[in-house]
Amino acid sequence: MSGVITGFAIILAVIGAGALLARFGIIGNEREQLVLNRVAFYAASPALLFSAVAESEAKMLFSPVIVVIFFATVGTSLLYLLISRLFFRQDLPTTTMGAASASYFNSVNIGLPVSVYVLGGATYVVPVLVLQMVVFTPFVLAGLNSGKTGGRSPAARVVDSLRSALINPIMLGSLLGLAVALTGITIPDPAMRPIEILGGAAIPMILISFGSSLRRTAPLSSLEDRPGTIVATTLKLAGMPLLAWLIGLGLGLPAEQLYACVILAALPTAQNVYNYAATYQRGIIVARDTVFLTTFGSLPIMLAIAFLFGK
Repeated sequence: MSGVITGFAIILAVIGAGALLARFGIIGNEREQLVLNRVAFYAASPALLFSAVAESEAKMLFSPVIVVIFFATVGTSLLYLLISRLFFRQDLPTTTMGAASASYFNSVNIGLPVSVYVLGGATYVVPVLVLQMVVFTPFVLAGLNSGKTGGRSPAARVVDSLRSALINPIMLGSLLGLAVALTGITIPDPAMRPIEILGGAAIPMILISFGSSLRRTAPLSSLEDRPGTIVATTLKLAGMPLLAWLIGLGLGLPAEQLYACVILAALPTAQNVYNYAATYQRGIIVARDTVFLTTFGSLPIMLAIAFLFGK
């Protein structure tokens, strides 16, 4: 499990750097913090996603593990929506962030080391990244954008939100990368290397912004957002792995693939969720607090899963 511990150590160290920068006034206010999120959203993250997806093998994009993760993600999101509707009402963008925080896991800077060192390779996590970006991200961004469409009809709001989600830089980078992977086109190094360098800035900028935001508001300090955060955190750490296990059992997956499904489902909430919330300025507290809590809580959960599977 050394790869898991290394992945967590990297994340926490960069978050700590962001908190220190805020503490000493180098990142002085929310406007300066937002600059990091916007650069990551509009430039660095699209470059990262394009290079990651474009360099993946097309034959790796389809496996039973992807089927399980798809239904586990949908099921966990629906559970959050149901609990939210029954016990605490939120506006649509905040509800979207809660559902995403409960089900959209970190498939890059924790998912990759987990896949390589715990599962033996990136076979399972790269297809999951494609699934998240191409299938689920448009719905997340559509939900975030739904609060900015004025007094138009519900149908018009849905169409506008989906259109905006599909043409944003995150989606364009993912779709272009998928097109390159499926067609087998080789991007020349003089074009690909600058994209990779730009993409390498995405995660540090998001984590530094995240760390600086902790200086202003402690996790779970917002009474209004606390129920959504607790539900999202519980579903992410316990509900989604359990659901993935049940679905995998129902599909008759062999032990290795079942283990992969449960371990991936136990990964913490992706920092991308926080970046989306910060960029759109909606549901920020729920997204930020869930990322923070699941980042600390998922390590013992994954160690317990490894023990139960005899790994």
